[in-house]
Amino acid sequence: MTENIRRVAALGYFDGVHLGHQALMELTRRRAEELGVRPAVITFDDHPDRFVRGQAAPLLSDNEGRRALIRRVGGIDDVVMLHFDEDFMHTPWEDFIRSVVDELGAVHLVMGRDFCCGWRGEGRAERIAAWGREHGVGCDIVDQVRLDGVVVSSTHIRSLVAAGDMTGAARFLGHPYCVRHSVEHGHARGRRMGVPTINFPLPPDVIAPRYGVYATRAWLEDERCVDAVTNVGVRPTFEGDGQATVETNLLDFDGQLYGRTVRIDFVDFLRPEARFPDQASLAGQIRADIAAARRRLAEEGSAP
Repeated sequence: MTENIRRVAALGYFDGVHLGHQALMELTRRRAEELGVRPAVITFDDHPDRFVRGQAAPLLSDNEGRRALIRRVGGIDDVVMLHFDEDFMHTPWEDFIRSVVDELGAVHLVMGRDFCCGWRGEGRAERIAAWGREHGVGCDIVDQVRLDGVVVSSTHIRSLVAAGDMTGAARFLGHPYCVRHSVEHGHARGRRMGVPTINFPLPPDVIAPRYGVYATRAWLEDERCVDAVTNVGVRPTFEGDGQATVETNLLDFDGQLYGRTVRIDFVDFLRPEARFPDQASLAGQIRADIAAARRRLAEEGSAP
């Protein structure tokens, strides 16, 4: 063992950290407490589908966002992110599980029933559990979680986010859909119109929500939560490079956030992105969007 740490290890990719993932991590924490060891998540830095199928679906979270969600929502601070590449894909499943036990100190494993690992996905959950019984390693297999008869899955939640259905996504996630990034300098157009925004690009490989305007909440590094209105899209009123960005106007906030990491929680979709004939028309619509966001956030109540 390269680390003098004993772990109960949850295995999986955990994109979005939805209700199914949370059930798995809750059991991981409980088993770790029973055994007097550390709860941990063992995951990968790239989605296996990129190598196994030649392409990966756009994800709900980038690696840092996923790590933050595992800690904040899943309640597990110990996140081991293994490098997944072509060589890793060809690793026999027994070698991978043995390395999790011998090198990462796992004394008990927790996984979903659909989990698989190793070359050709031959390390399926039941097979891993049988290996554990033979080698004295505990194993729990967690069944799928359903909501309103629908299996909770990252794939389903991605479809909701792509459609702009943030209330639906939040139900299946168990928390608001969010993006996080360090704030970058923009073109200062919002500031010139009296509605300054913080700006950042959508992280690479992360799904783009439906282009439009959303009622949102911004979480700052000091844990302050600020009501906000956010535009996701390509700013069709202005000439641009077609790169999708997230532009957020923080309501009732005055401060400098460049270079700081901000998390944007999406509460509800307000309207599709639109092209306006001039800046005055756009400015008027932005004021209406702010009023609509205030109303919607007031209906939602205070942030959890």
